[in-house]
Amino acid sequence: MFTGLIREIANVKSYTNNTLSLIAKHKVNLGDSIAVNGVCLTVTKTYNDGFAVELAHETRSIIDIQRFQSKVHIEPAMKMGERFEGHIVQGHIDCLGIVKSITKKENGADYIIHVPQRYIAYIVPKGSIAIDGVSLTVNSVFDDSFRLTIIPHTTNQTLIGGYKIGTKVHIETDFFARYIAHILNHKSKDKSLSWADIEQMHALY
Repeated sequence: MFTGLIREIANVKSYTNNTLSLIAKHKVNLGDSIAVNGVCLTVTKTYNDGFAVELAHETRSIIDIQRFQSKVHIEPAMKMGERFEGHIVQGHIDCLGIVKSITKKENGADYIIHVPQRYIAYIVPKGSIAIDGVSLTVNSVFDDSFRLTIIPHTTNQTLIGGYKIGTKVHIETDFFARYIAHILNHKSKDKSLSWADIEQMHALY
């Protein structure tokens, strides 16, 4: 599990035979889970100046390999007992989003991100979303897109400041919204909701 708070911006050393090698200050161990641009991956090799991770076919079928060029966000998996900030991020990418517009504001910028319409149900106004692994708050939701307001601190500490119209990004929707949608969809095919079902959904919060 991750929080969506980026630990470091690492440099891409190479990507060959589905293995991504990174140059990073953060020290890892073999087998560690680490999020790279929001994708949960396993450390398969370590070097003096970084580490390597392998991308499975299932992962490659969802993500944009072009997001693993030059520089990437990295975040190690959260450890038990650590302070919880950001929001619950699993490192499981739902879909690709595309930056539709960027509007400069007095204190930041509004980004409109287009996503496949079927994922809109999992994006909640004032809820959380992870963009390339960065924990952000959704301001508005539309039919096939949503709006984020990115403050200068975020653009300075992440790669978001380099996004342009047309940039593809990894989207992980809200953890709780996905679970509730799945329960509701399953129950609609089976039977009506019981009080036990409602209590189970309430417990997620």
